[in-house]
Amino acid sequence: MRALAWSGDQLYAARGYQLLRARVEDPSNLKWEPVAIFRPELKRRLTVSNRITARLFRDGFHALAVLPTGGLIAAVAGAIVSMRPQQTEFCVAHTITRGTRPLHITALPNDLVYWGEYFDNSARDEVHIYRSSDGENWEIAYTFPRGAIRHVHNVVYDPWEDCLWVLTGDYGDECRILQVDCKFNRVETVLQGNQQARAVALVPMSDGLYFSSDTPLESNFIYCLDRTRKLIQLSPISSSSIYGCRVGAHVFFSTMVEPSQVNRDLRVRIYGSQTNPQDLRPLLEWRKDAWPLGLFQYGNAVFPDGNNTTPYLALTAVAVRSEDLVTSIYRIRP
Repeated sequence: MRALAWSGDQLYAARGYQLLRARVEDPSNLKWEPVAIFRPELKRRLTVSNRITARLFRDGFHALAVLPTGGLIAAVAGAIVSMRPQQTEFCVAHTITRGTRPLHITALPNDLVYWGEYFDNSARDEVHIYRSSDGENWEIAYTFPRGAIRHVHNVVYDPWEDCLWVLTGDYGDECRILQVDCKFNRVETVLQGNQQARAVALVPMSDGLYFSSDTPLESNFIYCLDRTRKLIQLSPISSSSIYGCRVGAHVFFSTMVEPSQVNRDLRVRIYGSQTNPQDLRPLLEWRKDAWPLGLFQYGNAVFPDGNNTTPYLALTAVAVRSEDLVTSIYRIRP
């Protein structure tokens, strides 16, 4: 089971290509209800039935956005799929021709939805950010010119400034954190040019933007870019980080087992705040399992996207001992 997205107090999770939903009031008594299915090609229907082959072929849902109208948009290998309210089956809305899928899909309160292209791009071709108002019809909202970036890591909505934050990578000036208005009429680079600006996870809070670096070349840290644009280094972390989330007044980030000359830790770790968002410390850990890295995925802990109004932290551990593809829910003390 993989936790995908929050919508208020409802948590969406996937088991293979079936989407489930539960209202999280008492995690010890969750009642999961089926929401929808996606019917992939026959090969993937077979590989998804086994946990290890599903990891090998990157089966299942990998991102989900819940629209204010109740529609759903998800990423699967090779496609963006969508479903209208009251329907029960996803349909392919957009075929992905470069790479396999975006890392995240972002829905805004006005029903606009964005995702950025994520592919190897060794030739440094132009890179697009796509937009839709219904999940079914997609257009290019913005294009990074050839040679500007390698790919888009994330597009994050910030309700405090009613804007978007776009994160790109991977080297030199390709590493950027950009502030963008919600229709991409204004694009401003706020951070750029070093590995500490190479980020995937960014969590808006009232006092600023909390983000974690994702580099195999240097030590990694969690930062706060406050609302005056002052950058504050908060805490070192043991490895690269690509997932972060907010629970009430608390922020959390996970690390990934992606060994390099710098990142030598073989444990997935959760860093979180206890007394205030800037007081971050390691809280949980899992050891990477024995299956080879790369082929069977790096060890990680996945946080669902979306707006969480509960006091609960949901996460799915991936490629770790004992709890591979297990979703856990923790109550966070005020």
